Amino acid sequence: MPSQMLKRWRSAKTNFCNNYQTMKQIEIQLSKSKLVLMTVGSFGFVIIGSWFVINPSRFLSFICRSTTIIFISGLAGILFFGFIGFYLLKKVFDKKPGLIISDKGILDNSGGLSAGFIPWSDIKEIKETIIANQKFISVIVRNPQHYIDRQSTRFKKWLMERNYKWFGSAIGISANGLKYDYNDLKVLIQTSFAINKKENNTNAEPPTMGFAQVGQTE
Repeated sequence: MPSQMLKRWRSAKTNFCNNYQTMKQIEIQLSKSKLVLMTVGSFGFVIIGSWFVINPSRFLSFICRSTTIIFISGLAGILFFGFIGFYLLKKVFDKKPGLIISDKGILDNSGGLSAGFIPWSDIKEIKETIIANQKFISVIVRNPQHYIDRQSTRFKKWLMERNYKWFGSAIGISANGLKYDYNDLKVLIQTSFAINKKENNTNAEPPTMGFAQVGQTE
């Protein structure tokens, strides 16, 4: 397995280096089908939470003997997955690319909790984080509070703060909503970071839409 990952990394690095000068940036599109499935799943949990709230006594068992706990759990599920489902539904109709990787940095629009533009000069490390069997590419930045404050709602700020407190990174990029394989995405981002980390991008501006596009069709 490590040898396969090494071959994949070397192949991606070679292809990236060969094409980087002409492409300037790579666009990875959002996967509408994946986003729809995740939206349906989120609202499914909202329905389950509603049952907990409407009739908590129905779910009493030897595991949980308190209707109050069941009611609170259902209410928390409605609020949490309701917010998640709402943001995912908005993302379904988002026509912008999910991720742009350029010589300036990463423009993250991959999920409901997107970081926006991240210049290479602000990135300290790229690593993998696994949460409940879900893999994320954690981007360790020099000023995480900047990306937390950038979020448009208190709920998003709270979620990003929790990510930073629990997992050491405010920014997590997932391939769940992208037309791209996770392992290939990890190699692509790590390779791009390795190539650009020595360059001075202090005054970098966010990349514009255009150039190479990946996965435009379902």
